[in-house]
Amino acid sequence: MSLLSARVQALRPSPTLAVTAQAAKLKMEGNDIVSLGAGEPDFDTPQHIKDAAILAINKGFTKYTQVGGIPSLKDAVIAKFKRDNALEYTARQILVSVGGKQSIFNLCQAVVDRGDEVIIPAPYWVSYPDIALICEGTPVIVEAGVDQGFRITAQQLESAITPRTKLFFINSPSNPTGAVYSRAELEALGAVLRRHPRILVATDDMYEQIKLEQYDFVNIVNACPDLYDRTIVLNGVSKAYSMTGWRIGYCGGPQAIVTAMENVQSQSTSNPTSISQVAAEAALNGDQGCIAPMLRAFRERHDFVWSALNAMPGVRCIRAAGAFYAYPYVGEAIEALHASGRIAQATDLAFSAYLLEKALVAVVPGSAFGTEGYVRISFATSMQNLEKAMARMNAALVPQLATA
Repeated sequence: MSLLSARVQALRPSPTLAVTAQAAKLKMEGNDIVSLGAGEPDFDTPQHIKDAAILAINKGFTKYTQVGGIPSLKDAVIAKFKRDNALEYTARQILVSVGGKQSIFNLCQAVVDRGDEVIIPAPYWVSYPDIALICEGTPVIVEAGVDQGFRITAQQLESAITPRTKLFFINSPSNPTGAVYSRAELEALGAVLRRHPRILVATDDMYEQIKLEQYDFVNIVNACPDLYDRTIVLNGVSKAYSMTGWRIGYCGGPQAIVTAMENVQSQSTSNPTSISQVAAEAALNGDQGCIAPMLRAFRERHDFVWSALNAMPGVRCIRAAGAFYAYPYVGEAIEALHASGRIAQATDLAFSAYLLEKALVAVVPGSAFGTEGYVRISFATSMQNLEKAMARMNAALVPQLATA
């Protein structure tokens, strides 16, 4: 008899964190590793946000707060949703959590019962399926590869729906691909969901502000306002304001669901960190111009990485529209390395291990995101690191594939 619960045994450690940890271990051993695994901006948190937190500490704002967030931060979230997304919420429809991941965890705990199906487009953010599993739900994976721009179609969504479907996740801009759904694509998905009114929708907008191309951000509620009453809009301050360690996520949605999510949170973490809430309020209410320098850097890095990857043999990469990731298809390179005996298995896991060993470059295998034959490369690091990494990858692939 196992000491561990079945639900815990069904979980996998976060692959992105595992890659980051392995790269850090090798660095500590003296290896010159370039880690392209972490989804974390390399910029410091803007000064006015840090100043607000320091002031809060000095004023003694270090006690428990309301479980679902302090009123002034909720007001800032309400204002953000109205300003940026034309969405109207009341304070009772807002929940502030310890990062975006907890928001998603709270949601699934609140609405998913044993056997309920959760539709998740792949490539997906690594935690969606595992959070559904820990709630005893059944992840239903709908794959969209590079040939369809990593965006599922309305027909695919319709085919995945069964009488057990409870929740549909959509993430745009996407982690890991950087794909962005157009308004027309969202309207088509909404037309399917309209025929199935029992299905809840979760739109993960964490990378909303990280635009690599010029476009107006639209989520599924903007495209289909009639889905408002059954959609939970998830967001946070981690990516746009380089506040990953502050751990603040937030959401807006139907009051009954948000209340249930808050009840879940009250029995887990209780309130988000008081000081981080003040910092998040400063981020949302402050000058949004602090995002612009990061965007300029991400766009320059994207263009460089995209061009460098497509110059490598056996690698195909399409442009990302948002976020700070490249998601190249490396299936041909994998097959060539396997045929030459340089990797024992024709998998993206073996390919990633090969890059770590031969090129001292850490990437995340695509199988972690539900699609074999890809790797995720984060360009949320310096151009110097990216130039070194691309040169090393090319050197590890070009002579090997040329003789394969």
